[in-house]
Amino acid sequence: MSSLSTPAVTGSKASAAPLPRRTDFPHFLAIPTRWMDNDVYGHVNNVVYYSYFDTVINEYLIREGGLDILDGAAVGYCVESQCRYLAPLAFPEIIDAGLRVAHLGNSSVRYEIALFPQSENTPAATGWFVHVFVAREDDRPTPMPAGIRACLERLMVSGT
Repeated sequence: MSSLSTPAVTGSKASAAPLPRRTDFPHFLAIPTRWMDNDVYGHVNNVVYYSYFDTVINEYLIREGGLDILDGAAVGYCVESQCRYLAPLAFPEIIDAGLRVAHLGNSSVRYEIALFPQSENTPAATGWFVHVFVAREDDRPTPMPAGIRACLERLMVSGT
């Protein structure tokens, strides 16, 4: 298995972007990989990275913002996401998922995420994820609840 040090698409605008460091993220969640995360090639399958993104975001919203996933009037739907794979992850490994907010609108938020192998400063993957908050009753965009907005404001990083 080769270690990827650059994105698969070379020469693209994304490949020229500098990689974020741990210090660029105000929130972290340690996520242990699971045996079932590995694919037949011996590393975490690409679709699982999106699960890690979803986990760090929703754990933060539930714990810090009071998101009520069962009965809340507003729910966040993922409407767009992207992942840039930089190096393989594998079981057994603990990933430090970094989270920050790049844009905060009335009913939407754009998160930026980086997955760092524990004790490393260079991410194995970076990406973004957009939530649009909708009213549970009709799936129409709605302003995000005050508690969620307040916790997301704490993750805003200048220059993102």
